[in-house]
Amino acid sequence: MTTDTPDNTERNLGTQPLDAILIEQALGNHEIVAASSEPITHKAVQRARKGRRLTGHMQRRITAAVNKAVALQGKTLEREWQVSDLFTY
Repeated sequence: MTTDTPDNTERNLGTQPLDAILIEQALGNHEIVAASSEPITHKAVQRARKGRRLTGHMQRRITAAVNKAVALQGKTLEREWQVSDLFTY
């Protein structure tokens, strides 16, 4: 059985760097959802962590929410994370 879609786009891409960053920062899915100013679901964050392909728009929403969640914890970063830092696709 193949996981490719009819247009041969692989959808399951393995654990993403986002997962390691959230673990390192001691952030859970709920903190990301709560920090987001745009609609994000817990399911979307879980899919992002596990490497299920998301749209570029949802990747940007999650990236913004992660940066905001870290700031809400009182931590400072040298620079904010970009989509390319959190996702490998």
